[in-house]
Formats: sequence, structure tokens, C-alpha cells
Amino acid sequence: MSKLDTLDWSRIAADLDARGHAVAAGLLTPAQCEALAAGYDDEHRYRSRIIMSRHGFGRGEYKYFAYPLPRLLHNLRTALYPRLAPIANRWNRQMGIAVDYPAAHADFLARCHHAGQRRPTPLILRYGPGDYNCLHQDLYGEHVFPLQVAVLLSRPGLDFTGGEFVMTETDSGGQRAEVLPLRQGDALVFTVNQRPVAGARGWRRVAMRHGVSALRDGRRHTLGVIFHDAT
Repeated sequence: MSKLDTLDWSRIAADLDARGHAVAAGLLTPAQCEALAAGYDDEHRYRSRIIMSRHGFGRGEYKYFAYPLPRLLHNLRTALYPRLAPIANRWNRQMGIAVDYPAAHADFLARCHHAGQRRPTPLILRYGPGDYNCLHQDLYGEHVFPLQVAVLLSRPGLDFTGGEFVMTETDSGGQRAEVLPLRQGDALVFTVNQRPVAGARGWRRVAMRHGVSALRDGRRHTLGVIFHDAT
């Protein structure tokens, strides 16, 4: 039985419906986290490196993995997708979006690639003292899967301080923000762009963004698992 099989997916779905995000505690082991973080400087793994300050994204840097993905990352992406696709399909029905996601991730990637979205989007981020990530959405093209996953690879309080994951929600009634504490190996499943919220007149769309607050000290690595590829 894999770690994914032990998670309470009913609770995860309920949290996503209620708040737009859910924590899957201990998805990766400390050894898996450390191995991914240690591979950051192995340039053969990646297709590109982004310096955030050059693009107005904040401070820090990240790298997009190249195909073929590392086995752990490929398996994680492939196994997470079919557990999230039913939630994504229900959300689209509630929001009146005429897009249906296939059950298998390979079939969804084929759809992306047919539309010219062929570049892999899984990434690893590195932050140092004073680094941060501006609020944003990871869209990349016409075909967007509405959920993604971030896994904290470093140990808060030991490897770094500060650097909290932040989500904001913008609705007709205003805005709200949440700071989401994670432990090493915890995965945060969260909304890429928008999610449905029930109202007096039916379902409405609520926009969400995510970012990372400034590190006070140390170094923080995070794995990002995005299910659609990029143009």
C-alpha cells in the first residue's frame, strides 16, 4: 500500500470544497525530501532556471524539470492526478465550465501536447534569506488542471525560518488570506485559479492566488507538482 492509499481523500475533498486547499501530511519521507533538494544543483535534471527578481516574481529562484521526470516525481504526478480529477470535474460542472478531465494523467497530457503545451511544468524552488514569492497563478496555456500540489522539502525551524505558504481568495464580498504552516514532507493540494462557492443564487467562481512570505534565514526548498504542461 502506498502513502497515497492511506490518506483520507474524503477529508481532502471536503477541505478543498470548503477552503480551496487541503494538507496531505507526510506525503514524502525525509529521505525523499532530502534527495530531491540535494539534486537542485544537478543541471541535467532541468530544462530551465528562473531568477524571480528578473521577472517581477519576487526573490529566489526555481527550476523546471525536464522530461523524463525523476521516477519519484513521475510516479507522484501520475498517481495524484486520478484522485484529483473527480474533484476537478465536479468543480467545472458547478462553475458551468464545459471541460471534462480524463481519468488518466497520460490522456490529459496528450490533450495538452496536442494543443502545443509540451514543456513539463513540475518544478523545484529554492529560497534564501529575504527571498519570497509574489502572489500568482500557474496557468501556462489554454488547458489548465484546476488543482496542483506543493511539497515542502525542508524543515521549518531547522533549515529555515519564515517562508510561510500564503493563499488569498478574492470574492464579490472582499478578500481574505491564509497562512498555511507545513512540515517537511507535507503536501498542500490547492486551487490553481478559481473554485466554486455556493451562494444564495447558485454557484459562483472565486479566484485564488498563492505565494510565499519572506524567509528570515536559512534555505527552503519546495517541490511543485503541476498537472498541465506549458506552451
